[in-house]
Amino acid sequence: MKKVVLVNGIIAGLIVSTLMVLSTMYFKRTGEFENGMIYGYASMILAFIFIFVGVKTFRDKYNGGLISFGKAFKIGFLIALIGSSFYVVTWLIEYFYFFTDFAEVYATETLAKAKAAGATEAELAKQSAEMAKFGEMYKNPFFNALMTYAEILPVGLLVSLISALFLKKR
Repeated sequence: MKKVVLVNGIIAGLIVSTLMVLSTMYFKRTGEFENGMIYGYASMILAFIFIFVGVKTFRDKYNGGLISFGKAFKIGFLIALIGSSFYVVTWLIEYFYFFTDFAEVYATETLAKAKAAGATEAELAKQSAEMAKFGEMYKNPFFNALMTYAEILPVGLLVSLISALFLKKR
């Protein structure tokens, strides 16, 4: 089980991290952040296909074609955890060494969208204060890592749950 989890977790992590680096480079170069969440979550789902692959490989090659829901979910969760950890470490490196103004750029983009949508000055001031507070908290590596795990790990858990439901076989 360890080999299947490690191999598929590392592959998932390399995929999601590589795509994040490429998209960050693109967004920094162009200033176009509009579809960042779409690209980000699409890359997570693409990477987490290896949860399904890992569970199926373990079931078919190492477990005689049988696997319980619990075992399948555990394998999927471990693959998701490894892939997510690659993502978090990559983001921490990017944020603290290459994209140090991320919080400010994100705040500027968000406030511009809110203003274009017709937000009042009071609403903009409140949102600006909230984003400044978040930006300060985001400078803490522990908080940053927690927020980044909160971004990717639920996707991995969902894919693990779906994979376990589809691949369980008694």
